[in-house]
Amino acid sequence: MAETPLKICLATSEYTPLAKTGGLADVTAALSEHLDAQGHDVRVMLPFYSSIDTTDLEIHPVEFMQDLTMECGPHKIRWSVDSARLKGKALRIYLLRCPSLYDRPGIYTSGADEHIRFLFLTRAAIEMCQHMGFAPDVFHCHDWHTAMAPIYLKTLYAWDKLFANTKTVLTIHNIGYQGIFNAEVLADTGLSANADLFHQEDMALGRLSFLKTGVLYADALTTVSPTYAREILEPEMGMGLQDLLRQRKESLVGILNGVDYGEWNPETDTLIPHHYSASKLAGKKKNKKALMEELGLAYADDLPLLGMVTRLTYQKGIELVQKVVPELLQKRPFAMAVLGSGESRYEHFFTWLQGQFPGRVCFYRGYNNRLAHWIEAAADIFVMPSRFEPCGLNQMYSLRYGTVPIVRNTGGLADSVQLFEPSSGKGTGIVFNNFNAQGFSWAVNTALDLYQDQKAWKKMIRNGMAMDYSWERQGAVYVELFRRLTRAQA
Repeated sequence: MAETPLKICLATSEYTPLAKTGGLADVTAALSEHLDAQGHDVRVMLPFYSSIDTTDLEIHPVEFMQDLTMECGPHKIRWSVDSARLKGKALRIYLLRCPSLYDRPGIYTSGADEHIRFLFLTRAAIEMCQHMGFAPDVFHCHDWHTAMAPIYLKTLYAWDKLFANTKTVLTIHNIGYQGIFNAEVLADTGLSANADLFHQEDMALGRLSFLKTGVLYADALTTVSPTYAREILEPEMGMGLQDLLRQRKESLVGILNGVDYGEWNPETDTLIPHHYSASKLAGKKKNKKALMEELGLAYADDLPLLGMVTRLTYQKGIELVQKVVPELLQKRPFAMAVLGSGESRYEHFFTWLQGQFPGRVCFYRGYNNRLAHWIEAAADIFVMPSRFEPCGLNQMYSLRYGTVPIVRNTGGLADSVQLFEPSSGKGTGIVFNNFNAQGFSWAVNTALDLYQDQKAWKKMIRNGMAMDYSWERQGAVYVELFRRLTRAQA
């Protein structure tokens, strides 16, 4: 007998393509759409940032949630909720309209009210459920921005029987961002009477962490890959939360993110000029030639093209590229296409590299979705030398597009890419262990050497293209977790 569909409220600060700075947006959008397609009742709440492009949005005010007020500590805030649907999508999402908080140039700010912006999002998602009479089986919160939901449901909203059976799940996408504020923000949380429930050592030090509070009170904790779930139990990756996470180890599970193969599929991708498949790879070479010509790179049939699509930040291991790639470009024939933006020191490096090697390196500063897809489809090798990587998605896109990933053995990279062994013909990419120039240099040289053996190279490509990291598989793991929680409740 079929199980009853789940009722899920998902509160998030990002959602592709409306509001995105990283993988959080891709995951919340793809997971919620997958759950909806499976017949579950999913209610997503996202701030209606003024930066959202409404061109492809069908928006309707929710009549019974207009011009409401909420008190956040001493602040009285007016808000409304609109329902919205993206063109071509089935799932309706809910946009939290509050210009005083979300009419800003970017998603995140350094403003003095940053904590209020996301406390308010969290509480508004809970109160949306109340106004709708929607009793979620699971309240799914993501990163520090909505991590206060578990403590709110156990305190301010504990009186409401609507949430009597609601379980909370907190997904940690990147533990490096914890929402740490001065303890004076306690008054704005509305929980001054519950100060004893917060982490007391932090409070004594004059700080309050939203993420740590979520870790304390969520019914289940997830991270975005099994390896990352193990890594954050140790000081090097735990970012100060390792002791608390070890205490909650039995409630912590790593679930590798999935890939939306409706968007990332070389056989159907509308953003690339030539389609191809594992059995018909000719289109990949055509994409490579077209891209290199587009970017002003000198094309040769046997010249490997390395691609990078990345945020230019400390996490992404750009310093290894700085140490290794200039020398390799002097010694070995290959070209490189880089798309990204971030820290000025890394942007300056890639600008310099392009100037030093004209016709061999192209750097596009910023983000361009079409170019991101095209690089994945055109490159022979994709470079991800991350210092740490909770999950990562580009390596999984690369596998699907027959682009051999070079990755470090960390987080989701370790879970999704297996070192290719020419003797056995098994494996999907090049994996290096130590975060240093020697390890990365070995990886790039190994990939360039293997490229010369086209029989082995095509075997590695097809191994990667056969991998299945779809949300059909990964989403089922979330559903089983949600089911376990609701069965425990029963």
